[in-house]
Amino acid sequence: MKAEVKGFFDDATNTISYVVKDPSGSACAIIDSVLDFDYASGRTDTRSADAVIAYVEQEGLKVEWILESHVHADHLSAAPYLQERVGGKIGIGAQIVTVQDTFGKVFNEGTEFQRDGSQFDQLFQEGDSFQIGQLRGDVLHTPGHTPACMTYVISDAAFVGDTLFMPDFGTARCDFPGGSSDVLFESVQKILSLPEETRIFVGHDYKAPGRDEFAWETTVGEQKAANIHVGEGRSKGEFVKMRDERDATLAMPKLIIPSLQVNMRAGQMPPADEQGDVFLKVPVNKI
Repeated sequence: MKAEVKGFFDDATNTISYVVKDPSGSACAIIDSVLDFDYASGRTDTRSADAVIAYVEQEGLKVEWILESHVHADHLSAAPYLQERVGGKIGIGAQIVTVQDTFGKVFNEGTEFQRDGSQFDQLFQEGDSFQIGQLRGDVLHTPGHTPACMTYVISDAAFVGDTLFMPDFGTARCDFPGGSSDVLFESVQKILSLPEETRIFVGHDYKAPGRDEFAWETTVGEQKAANIHVGEGRSKGEFVKMRDERDATLAMPKLIIPSLQVNMRAGQMPPADEQGDVFLKVPVNKI
């Protein structure tokens, strides 16, 4: 039974959010949602999440899960907003605790910030499974981009987050705290060991040179044959050298400061002050 997949592309962050549906019923999951955020004004907007909600309601779907592939550094999660309106349990990889510990210190969050993953409803380990109606989802721990990166294999479809991009764009950066090009290579091999016909849905697309349209669906077979970073049997040594040299040239994502503070809290803003106002911190020379 093939999962039904609907992608929602966010132009501001090049993120693709997904609704994954059980074709035999109304159960679905939402993967890697987006809360719109204008950094210059400090204002949030829910238009991207509202588009997902409109689709869910139009199709008469029942949301079982709101899944995060990892703590995103380039966009804010809309998980709490979605949960409030359409339900579902919020899930992420169990290594979120490592990410929370790292960035709890970076943002000087103090002891009131819980670093045990309790902000999420479910912490997934390698080998865990879950249900979306009659669809079975299996969990692969695929770190390297971040320590908590997960791939969700739902029926014949794998949702890889930022681990892999489209074959003509390659792989994710590994220079965030806790990242590792060596580890990412091994995670990619785990994904590429899935059946060749497995559909792969990526977390971002930036239109590689020579391609005019955004794309977000490929297959394991296509990745093995054509991925510019790991395809055609490239060795770990070659990959690590390429990835580390490339990462050294990359700027930080423009929304990394707000994204990390919000996403390590399962999409919640930091606690409001006595007047009900919410503030984000900007650590200087820390990231």
